[in-house]
Amino acid sequence: MNKSELIDAMAASAGITKAAAKLALESFLSNVEGTLQKGGRVSLVGFGSWSVSERAAREGRNPQTGKTIKIAAKNVVKFKAGAELEGAVNK
Repeated sequence: MNKSELIDAMAASAGITKAAAKLALESFLSNVEGTLQKGGRVSLVGFGSWSVSERAAREGRNPQTGKTIKIAAKNVVKFKAGAELEGAVNK
């Protein structure tokens, strides 16, 4: 399912217009992004939670040449599925 299909599904199941569903989805996504940028955590009980984790700098290898390269440190987004979501997927 892509973003436009999700908007269509949200509009149909909630009985709202596609424009309202798009606005709601974009608001949700921007709020999640803003919270993660500030180093916060977003948790939806039963669905899952998003958090930011720091990945340390490390050395890697170029697979073509075999030379050692330096990989810079960066922040990564992690998602952990909630119990209800895992249960629904594993029925």
